[in-house]
Amino acid sequence: MQKLIDLYHKYETIILYLFWGGVTTLVDIVAFVGLHSGLHWNYQVANTIAWFLSVLVAYLTNKVWVFGSHYTTPRALLVEAAKFFFYRGLTLILDDFIMWVGISVLDGNSLVVKLIDQIIIVVANYVFSKWLIFKETETIKK
Repeated sequence: MQKLIDLYHKYETIILYLFWGGVTTLVDIVAFVGLHSGLHWNYQVANTIAWFLSVLVAYLTNKVWVFGSHYTTPRALLVEAAKFFFYRGLTLILDDFIMWVGISVLDGNSLVVKLIDQIIIVVANYVFSKWLIFKETETIKK
């Protein structure tokens, strides 16, 4: 049992990121399907709105439970949030490109394309979050 606990602690950030990333991905997919298939909105509009909702969930869960960011000044919080949304904005461009190729160019099923897209986006978001946004050694001064 102790080996399992040690293994969890060794990979805790990745495990938590995958769990909360799963929750965030679920928010993204449910919002996308609801808007695109349910309300028959254009897939690009539905994808962008779903992205925005999932990024809000992602920021809060990544900040608190995954990377344990504890900035105490408003400026530090603002810088962190701006970096988070900036890098997520970069992956939105990739996200929209994958969706466009998969749906408009290859005429793929929108849900299947969205699921494939999310695998790529989750990996990219983890790299940005771990090494560029929630760096453990970073300190922001007033």
